[in-house]
Amino acid sequence: MIETGPVVSAHKLDGLGFRNLKAAHWNLPVAALYQHSVSRGEAEIAKDGPLVVKTGIHTGRSAGDKFVVRDAVTDKTVWWDNNKAMTPENFAALAESFLAYAQGKELYVQDLNGGADPTHRLKVRVVTEYAWHSLFIQHLLIRPGAEERADFLPEFTIIDFPGFQADPKRHGTASGTVIALDFTRRLVLIGGTSYAGEMKKSVFSILNFLLPEKRVMPMHCSANVGADGNSAIFFGLSGTGKTTLSADASRTLIGDDEHGWSEHGVFNFEGGCYAKMIRLSPEAEPEIFATTKRFGTVLENVVMDPATRILDLDDATLAENSRGAYPIDFIPNASATGRAGQPKNIVMLTADAFGVLPPIAKLTPSQAMYHFLSGFTAKVAGTEKGLGKEPQPTFSTCFGAPFMPRHPSVYGNLLRDLIAEHKVDCWLVNTGWTGGAFGTGSRMPIKATRALLNAALDGSLATIEMRVDPHFGFKVPVAVPGVDTKILNPRGTWTDGNAYDAQASKLVQMFIKNFEKFEDYVSPDVRAAAPGKALAAE
Repeated sequence: MIETGPVVSAHKLDGLGFRNLKAAHWNLPVAALYQHSVSRGEAEIAKDGPLVVKTGIHTGRSAGDKFVVRDAVTDKTVWWDNNKAMTPENFAALAESFLAYAQGKELYVQDLNGGADPTHRLKVRVVTEYAWHSLFIQHLLIRPGAEERADFLPEFTIIDFPGFQADPKRHGTASGTVIALDFTRRLVLIGGTSYAGEMKKSVFSILNFLLPEKRVMPMHCSANVGADGNSAIFFGLSGTGKTTLSADASRTLIGDDEHGWSEHGVFNFEGGCYAKMIRLSPEAEPEIFATTKRFGTVLENVVMDPATRILDLDDATLAENSRGAYPIDFIPNASATGRAGQPKNIVMLTADAFGVLPPIAKLTPSQAMYHFLSGFTAKVAGTEKGLGKEPQPTFSTCFGAPFMPRHPSVYGNLLRDLIAEHKVDCWLVNTGWTGGAFGTGSRMPIKATRALLNAALDGSLATIEMRVDPHFGFKVPVAVPGVDTKILNPRGTWTDGNAYDAQASKLVQMFIKNFEKFEDYVSPDVRAAAPGKALAAE
């Protein structure tokens, strides 16, 4: 077998059972992975230098094809209402089939870290069939130094073979696509999908399982820090604005998607960003837009003119969920360490497709836990296989239910304790619709959202007059300098106030119904933080 690369670990692939490989390419740098990707027909190079790839039918996560092995380690610890079980026997057969598939192939290996905090980081080896997948994950995780890589012994291994097709009868899968996690064997198998996001989300799922036992809070969030050293956490699902709103020129970006909150403060799980590209604006998102003109950026499903190699970020022909992956240092004001101190503010982002929620609201600690466990938002078309063209209102607990192996109360109680311990201010921010529901109203102006966030993060919002929302019970600012006062009261943006009240009551009842499954796991103060208590009692 041929082995190439600047640093080949002393702990080889044969320890995982790989045999008869044609070649293994270890820890190749960006330029080499470009050359391999293009020469193998996996990718093309666009004008200005980014690598452009297509992921075929899988342009988002395949949530229905993800499994966790149910055994002695996971039986009593995994939230099985939210995670699909696979037997150890099926996983063993799947692993055997993966190793058989690999024979005679060239594979790409990256030895990387998940987590910027040295105390809590995870050593991950990622073995891929595609060269561009190797580049993607090199961007998204954290690259160790050459000395560490030379003796790199992985704690978890991810094997990603898009060309592999699972056999539902033999492997216990739902289709030919599979994402299977075995916490006992410390192995993740991904097959039948070219969507690279499955790799990074697998690392997130692993950390979500391991860290709470160390009293470290894993979070689906972006984070940044001000010149005063006060960090801010932004919770939210894909499409709610985590990446856009945390990439603020006046603050240092810690990371855009996945973080931990430990005894040392906030730390990034990743070493790069994975941003939505569709209809990206150079005016509203200049830092992210600039990455589309950089050598090294990997663009998934972005339309490119074959002759001029010019990109069209507005064209959703290939996917509504077009994405860009790039190292975090492509953002000019990104943190060099991926770490910051204890947070001062927590922002929960929601894209409210009903047009009911105000653009910003102040939450009590009890309300914060309630809304964290509720995780209300609207899934945006294309972020998951099977979604239609319109956003779908949904409740995704902890703003990341697909990646939560443990019961939500584990994360909710830990978050509540950390908020109280560090006296953190909490805000609910609606980046969804105003002036009516989706189809009638319009998307919340990003300039207004940024102005309100700036006021929250610099502390000035704490001195502004607030009103209590009659439906949800949280506090809403009456007037904020630089923001149209009308937008602060969502009822006033609707042409029919009675229609707004009816829509608000409908949403309140959705919250109450959704939260029933959590009521036995939370304290009375959190149950009392439910919206519409008076309405529910009528």
